[in-house]
Amino acid sequence: MAEKRIDHMHYLPDMDILDSDMLEQVLTYHAAFCDEDYDSADVTAALAKPHLEPRDFMALLSKAALPHLEEMACKARAVTRRHFGNSVNLFTPIYFANYCENYCIYCGFNSHNKIQRARLTDDELHRECRNIAVSGLEEVLMLTGESRHMSDVAYIGNAIRIARQYFRVVGVEIYPVNVDEYRFLHECGADYVTVFQETYNADKYETLHLAGHKRIFPYRFYAQERAILGGMRGVGFAALLGLDDYQKDAVATGMHAWLMQRKYPHAEISLSCPRLRPIINNDKINPKDVDERRLVQIICAYRLFLPFASITVSSRENAHFRNNIIKIAANKVSAGVCVGIGGHLEESGQEKGDEQFEISDNRSFDEMYAAVKAAGMQPVTSEYIYV
Repeated sequence: MAEKRIDHMHYLPDMDILDSDMLEQVLTYHAAFCDEDYDSADVTAALAKPHLEPRDFMALLSKAALPHLEEMACKARAVTRRHFGNSVNLFTPIYFANYCENYCIYCGFNSHNKIQRARLTDDELHRECRNIAVSGLEEVLMLTGESRHMSDVAYIGNAIRIARQYFRVVGVEIYPVNVDEYRFLHECGADYVTVFQETYNADKYETLHLAGHKRIFPYRFYAQERAILGGMRGVGFAALLGLDDYQKDAVATGMHAWLMQRKYPHAEISLSCPRLRPIINNDKINPKDVDERRLVQIICAYRLFLPFASITVSSRENAHFRNNIIKIAANKVSAGVCVGIGGHLEESGQEKGDEQFEISDNRSFDEMYAAVKAAGMQPVTSEYIYV
């Protein structure tokens, strides 16, 4: 008999439910986007406006905008310089546990994938942080697999406290939690929360997430709002481009961020633009239909629609692409990246646990710092001063 799967649209008993209609609004925009609705005139009109409305944003994500890509890039560059100057923020992720209770078919950490599992002890966390801090980095993003059993909120909070002893800014990218748990993590020292919705197509989401808490689509969607209610300074949004229709997912990601910015104007909003990458035991995974030209289009559309938002391009992309996109629209990049567990513990780079996916750009912090300067930009390790 086939396993009966839980309904991906209904909350489990331990999950906070917010009084919000934002999910319905975003899904309406997702469903409404039709590439054929936009032509060159719509794109030209959007590019002439100082402030974009949702329809303008959709026009810039349509195929009709591809012939206008150079014009989009020029305007995105001007907007980026106006709001961020020449600065490019550098950070690195710390993967400190890869145990996972979810069965997500595209992810190397998924519970059915046969990989080396590990989590860092307090002593190992101190060594990992110390070895990263020596390089000059002042911001880290703390990541785990999604396992409340092996990486509970108390363990994550303790890891954040340790990281704050070494770094000015600490972000988290973990499984979604409730408002009170985000408040606890903020009190431990977390500044911001990033959550990838993966895809905003709820039906496709259900086929990709076969087991675990991550299967509950609306609970994941409202993670950023719960984080803000829990006191977090900022929240990040992303779809994993290539899982489904990339245009619709980009529309929904942008609209989700836009609606959050309007509802919580004090919150810092950021966007990531990850594409699918190969994983251990599956090297055939690649971004469907999302080539570099389309990725540039998406990033420029995000910048023009959300001029104040921070835009991150990670080491999923190659060095050449990242060297150039920071001249146009991205203002934040990772450096010295290891996506395995404990990759900074030893000089050899030997990991304690296997990685989540393959990266394309493995430059060290020093190399990335030099590349940013060579691009005529100013590398920045932290913009925050705590008093």
